Amino acid sequence: MMGLQSQAIAISIDCSSAPLEWPNLVPVMATLNSYHRTKPIWHHHYGAHCTNTHQVGALLLIVATLFVARLFDHLPSALHSNGSQFNLQDRSPRKLSRFNGGRGYLSWPQRGYGSHLSLKIYVYDENEIEALKPLMYGKEGNVDVDICYLGQWGTQVKIHRLLLKSRFRTRDKDEADFFFVPAYVKCVHMLEGLAEEEINQTYVEALRQMPYFRRSGGRDHIFVFPSGNGAHFFTSWKTFLNRSIFLTPEGDRTDNKNTSAFNTWKDIIIPGNVDDEMTKNGASLVQPLPLSNRKYLANYLGRAQRLKGRLQLIQLAKQYPDKLEAPDLKHDPPDKLFKVEYFEHLRNAKFCLIPRGLSSWTLRFYESFFVECVPVIISDQIELPFQNVIDYTRITIKWPATRIDPQLLEYLESIPGCFRFIHHRVYLKSTIQPFSFFADEVIEGMIANGRRVKCLWIYAPESEPCSAMHGILWELQRKVRVFHQSAETFWLHNGTFVNRDLEEFRNWKPPMPLP
Repeated sequence: MMGLQSQAIAISIDCSSAPLEWPNLVPVMATLNSYHRTKPIWHHHYGAHCTNTHQVGALLLIVATLFVARLFDHLPSALHSNGSQFNLQDRSPRKLSRFNGGRGYLSWPQRGYGSHLSLKIYVYDENEIEALKPLMYGKEGNVDVDICYLGQWGTQVKIHRLLLKSRFRTRDKDEADFFFVPAYVKCVHMLEGLAEEEINQTYVEALRQMPYFRRSGGRDHIFVFPSGNGAHFFTSWKTFLNRSIFLTPEGDRTDNKNTSAFNTWKDIIIPGNVDDEMTKNGASLVQPLPLSNRKYLANYLGRAQRLKGRLQLIQLAKQYPDKLEAPDLKHDPPDKLFKVEYFEHLRNAKFCLIPRGLSSWTLRFYESFFVECVPVIISDQIELPFQNVIDYTRITIKWPATRIDPQLLEYLESIPGCFRFIHHRVYLKSTIQPFSFFADEVIEGMIANGRRVKCLWIYAPESEPCSAMHGILWELQRKVRVFHQSAETFWLHNGTFVNRDLEEFRNWKPPMPLP
């Protein structure tokens, strides 16, 4: 309904030509070809003189329009649904799992997913597969896993721990739909527990201990790769894991060769790991500020890393220091923001700008929801999680990375792009104030929608009605196969699986050749 609402209030005044006129609702980018010669559509022209009668009439019309728009918003969704997954109606049987995101419910569609979760996941144990130990604790066994849990890439630990306690975990390999392979290689590598070549060798050794991996060619095996490096920490992934399921926040380039380990059809985009102190309900480390108390229109709070888009934002902030906060941050003090200070700055703008980093995803996208600033994605190749239930046009803005210039700030400043007569002053509570009390209507609406989905960024136990794990489990269920095969798997008339030597599957003994 946001589209209707934003159009409904987009009116302009030309007092010189009498009545109010609707602006030409041409797509925004259509008139942006020449910034210096052509004004974008969010600019409006005004007549020479507005009388008090015109102003009062305009005010009444706006109030009436907003009232009608709000009325439409509260009608049953079946009357005006456009297919959005933000449908508050219970449009499915009672068994359908629903996620309460604060207001209403977010539901996974039955088509392709089923009416309820019913999958079974086997979790490999490091005592069962000896080679998993160095992938989790380093070759010396001295990597502190709690450090890995807290970091930006903590999903590799959190998902493992949550699956160990999951009601969907099975200890019977023969009834498993999936096999989860625990490994904390990003953290282990950063803490110098394993070198890159050692990671590759250890992965191969672990896979050779898994008969079920060979049976399916790895198609039912799940690996978490939580960083921009993706699966490339396992340098032989193209040979051994090209059929396996990757859980990763990264859907773009994941190494310096400009190649990607992400496959749209088999892999799942997962949220990054937001600091637990920010995801606590009602007791987060830093609370959002009211929009009216925020100092900046927008901010970017990250290191430049010699990346073009980030450098452009830092330069833009120098041109417009009252609108955009984008300090040239460093990895070390004094030009570093520590955790509390970082979130206090992040919450002080209406829009959080999200340019790409070394790869397309950045944790700042997810963090912005917990300080309630609207994310403005400036990363063309980004892939976002749970696209079958989230309409991202209602909670974010995506702006071309090729247009990081004053147009960006001008556009953000214009949202909802209609009250260009706010410079006229009206009397409110016996004081003269700018007419701006509707100006944040669209922003507030996007923030409200964001509140409903941010629970899907939290790696919480299954007892919580909405969490990242719920989303991941639903996406996994869509990939369940009843039948398992690979190029190295064969079967006989009686349903017996055999290898090339016609040896029954139950007799396959590790170590074994990999598919």
